[in-house]
Amino acid sequence: MNKYEVLYILEGAASDDAKAALIERFSTLVTSLNGTIVAIDKWGTKRFAYPIDFKNEGYYVLMSFEAPADVPAELERQMKNTDNVVRYLVARK
Repeated sequence: MNKYEVLYILEGAASDDAKAALIERFSTLVTSLNGTIVAIDKWGTKRFAYPIDFKNEGYYVLMSFEAPADVPAELERQMKNTDNVVRYLVARK
């Protein structure tokens, strides 16, 4: 099992319930693919240094997890196809 971190930004205009549902969705995805969540750190809403898709702020979430090598690709695929995810970055520790 490899150790990974994913930092993703959700739309700041999304409701709190929608944000919580997406955080739960991505953590459930990791656990369903035989991974374990180490920590989920919700940084909250922050302003961007420059506009992204005409948006000026987003909700940042940092998730640390341990998983097999194929999990990050599936996680990136799911995030890419989700409308409320502005940006994401998966890195191996």
